[in-house]
Amino acid sequence: MTEELAVLRVSAVRRVVGLGVMVLLAGLLLSVALVRPPDAPLWRGFLLVLGGAVLALGEAMRRATAHPLRLTRAGLFDDTGRELARIDDIEGIERGMFALKPSNGFTLKLTRAGGRAWAPGVWWRFGRRLGVGGVTSAAQAKAMAEILTALLLERSQGGQGDEGA
Repeated sequence: MTEELAVLRVSAVRRVVGLGVMVLLAGLLLSVALVRPPDAPLWRGFLLVLGGAVLALGEAMRRATAHPLRLTRAGLFDDTGRELARIDDIEGIERGMFALKPSNGFTLKLTRAGGRAWAPGVWWRFGRRLGVGGVTSAAQAKAMAEILTALLLERSQGGQGDEGA
Protein backbone atom coordinates (compact mmCIF):
# COMPACT_ATOMS: atom_id res chain seq x y z
CA MET A 1 0.00 0.00 0.00
CA THR A 2 1.28 3.45 -0.92
CA GLU A 3 1.76 6.02 1.83
CA GLU A 4 -0.87 8.76 2.00
CA LEU A 5 0.63 12.23 1.88
CA ALA A 6 -2.66 14.09 2.37
CA VAL A 7 -6.35 13.39 2.77
CA LEU A 8 -9.09 15.81 1.71
CA ARG A 9 -12.36 15.24 3.52
CA VAL A 10 -15.68 16.99 3.17
CA SER A 11 -16.52 19.28 6.05
CA ALA A 12 -19.58 17.89 7.86
CA VAL A 13 -21.13 21.34 8.30
CA ARG A 14 -20.65 22.23 4.64
CA ARG A 15 -22.06 18.87 3.58
CA VAL A 16 -25.21 19.37 5.66
CA VAL A 17 -25.67 22.96 4.47
CA GLY A 18 -25.07 22.03 0.81
CA LEU A 19 -27.47 19.11 0.91
CA GLY A 20 -30.01 21.17 2.86
CA VAL A 21 -29.99 23.89 0.21
CA MET A 22 -30.50 21.28 -2.52
CA VAL A 23 -33.45 19.67 -0.71
CA LEU A 24 -34.95 23.09 0.06
CA LEU A 25 -34.71 24.18 -3.58
CA ALA A 26 -36.24 20.90 -4.80
CA GLY A 27 -39.02 21.24 -2.23
CA LEU A 28 -39.79 24.79 -3.33
CA LEU A 29 -39.88 23.83 -7.00
CA LEU A 30 -42.09 20.81 -6.39
CA SER A 31 -44.43 22.67 -4.04
CA VAL A 32 -44.92 25.48 -6.56
CA ALA A 33 -45.65 22.90 -9.26
CA LEU A 34 -48.10 20.91 -7.11
CA VAL A 35 -49.71 23.41 -4.70
CA ARG A 36 -49.76 26.64 -6.70
CA PRO A 37 -49.18 25.56 -10.28
CA PRO A 38 -48.82 28.12 -13.04
CA ASP A 39 -51.73 28.34 -15.49
CA ALA A 40 -49.69 26.88 -18.33
CA PRO A 41 -49.31 23.07 -18.04
CA LEU A 42 -45.92 23.32 -19.76
CA TRP A 43 -44.56 25.42 -16.86
CA ARG A 44 -45.95 22.96 -14.34
CA GLY A 45 -44.18 20.10 -16.11
CA PHE A 46 -40.98 22.14 -16.29
CA LEU A 47 -41.08 22.80 -12.53
CA LEU A 48 -41.74 19.11 -11.78
CA VAL A 49 -38.83 18.00 -13.97
CA LEU A 50 -36.52 20.67 -12.54
CA GLY A 51 -37.46 19.73 -8.96
CA GLY A 52 -36.76 16.06 -9.70
CA ALA A 53 -33.43 16.95 -11.33
CA VAL A 54 -32.38 18.97 -8.26
CA LEU A 55 -33.28 16.02 -6.03
CA ALA A 56 -31.19 13.70 -8.23
CA LEU A 57 -28.28 16.16 -8.08
CA GLY A 58 -28.62 16.29 -4.30
CA GLU A 59 -28.41 12.50 -4.13
CA ALA A 60 -25.32 12.52 -6.36
CA MET A 61 -23.77 15.11 -4.07
CA ARG A 62 -24.64 13.05 -0.98
CA ARG A 63 -22.88 10.01 -2.44
CA ALA A 64 -19.87 11.98 -3.71
CA THR A 65 -19.25 13.82 -0.45
CA ALA A 66 -19.09 10.55 1.48
CA HIS A 67 -15.68 9.71 -0.03
CA PRO A 68 -12.48 11.63 0.81
CA LEU A 69 -9.67 12.19 -1.70
CA ARG A 70 -6.22 10.73 -1.03
CA LEU A 71 -2.90 12.02 -2.30
CA THR A 72 0.00 9.57 -2.61
CA ARG A 73 3.32 9.74 -4.43
CA ALA A 74 1.58 7.92 -7.29
CA GLY A 75 -1.25 10.42 -7.68
CA LEU A 76 -4.63 11.66 -6.52
CA PHE A 77 -7.31 9.04 -5.85
CA ASP A 78 -10.75 8.95 -4.33
CA ASP A 79 -11.59 6.68 -1.41
CA THR A 80 -12.87 3.94 -3.72
CA GLY A 81 -9.51 3.75 -5.52
CA ARG A 82 -10.56 5.69 -8.62
CA GLU A 83 -7.58 7.49 -10.12
CA LEU A 84 -8.20 11.20 -10.67
CA ALA A 85 -4.66 12.19 -11.73
CA ARG A 86 -1.23 10.59 -11.72
CA ILE A 87 1.63 12.75 -10.44
CA ASP A 88 3.46 12.20 -13.74
CA ASP A 89 0.47 13.65 -15.63
CA ILE A 90 0.26 16.89 -13.59
CA GLU A 91 1.69 19.84 -15.50
CA GLY A 92 0.87 22.54 -12.96
CA ILE A 93 -1.41 23.71 -10.19
CA GLU A 94 -3.56 26.84 -10.02
CA ARG A 95 -4.85 28.12 -6.72
CA GLY A 96 -4.81 31.90 -6.99
CA MET A 97 -7.74 34.18 -6.31
CA PHE A 98 -8.63 34.57 -9.99
CA ALA A 99 -7.96 30.98 -11.05
CA LEU A 100 -10.83 28.94 -12.46
CA LYS A 101 -11.18 26.61 -9.50
CA PRO A 102 -13.81 25.29 -7.10
CA SER A 103 -14.46 27.06 -3.81
CA ASN A 104 -11.83 26.17 -1.17
CA GLY A 105 -9.81 24.28 -3.73
CA PHE A 106 -7.38 24.24 -6.62
CA THR A 107 -7.15 23.24 -10.26
CA LEU A 108 -4.61 20.84 -11.72
CA LYS A 109 -3.44 21.29 -15.30
CA LEU A 110 -2.82 17.84 -16.76
CA THR A 111 -0.59 16.80 -19.65
CA ARG A 112 -3.33 14.72 -21.25
CA ALA A 113 -7.07 15.02 -21.34
CA GLY A 114 -9.20 12.65 -19.34
CA GLY A 115 -12.87 11.93 -19.75
CA ARG A 116 -15.39 14.37 -18.36
CA ALA A 117 -16.40 13.47 -14.84
CA TRP A 118 -17.97 15.17 -11.86
CA ALA A 119 -18.40 14.37 -8.19
CA PRO A 120 -20.67 17.25 -7.09
CA GLY A 121 -19.13 19.26 -4.27
CA VAL A 122 -15.78 17.44 -4.39
CA TRP A 123 -14.12 17.47 -7.83
CA TRP A 124 -14.67 17.84 -11.57
CA ARG A 125 -12.62 16.97 -14.66
CA PHE A 126 -13.04 18.66 -18.02
CA GLY A 127 -10.41 18.15 -20.71
CA ARG A 128 -6.94 18.78 -19.30
CA ARG A 129 -8.23 20.40 -16.09
CA LEU A 130 -9.11 18.77 -12.79
CA GLY A 131 -10.80 20.97 -10.20
CA VAL A 132 -10.66 19.84 -6.59
CA GLY A 133 -12.70 21.52 -3.85
CA GLY A 134 -16.20 22.73 -3.17
CA VAL A 135 -17.63 21.62 0.16
CA THR A 136 -14.25 20.27 1.19
CA SER A 137 -12.21 21.53 4.12
CA ALA A 138 -10.31 24.68 3.11
CA ALA A 139 -7.34 23.89 5.37
CA GLN A 140 -7.00 20.33 4.04
CA ALA A 141 -7.31 21.54 0.43
CA LYS A 142 -4.58 24.14 1.01
CA ALA A 143 -2.30 21.54 2.61
CA MET A 144 -2.90 19.12 -0.28
CA ALA A 145 -2.15 21.86 -2.82
CA GLU A 146 1.10 22.75 -1.03
CA ILE A 147 2.19 19.09 -0.93
CA LEU A 148 1.36 18.75 -4.64
CA THR A 149 3.41 21.87 -5.37
CA ALA A 150 6.35 20.38 -3.44
CA LEU A 151 6.02 17.08 -5.35
CA LEU A 152 6.03 18.92 -8.68
CA LEU A 153 9.08 20.95 -7.63
CA GLU A 154 10.85 17.77 -6.49
CA ARG A 155 10.03 16.13 -9.83
CA SER A 156 11.33 19.09 -11.86
CA GLN A 157 14.58 19.25 -9.86
CA GLY A 158 15.05 15.51 -10.16
CA GLY A 159 15.93 15.82 -13.85
CA GLN A 160 12.56 14.68 -15.12
CA GLY A 161 11.86 18.06 -16.71
CA ASP A 162 12.42 18.95 -20.37
CA GLU A 163 15.88 20.46 -20.05
CA GLY A 164 17.66 21.12 -23.30
CA ALA A 165 14.53 20.72 -25.42
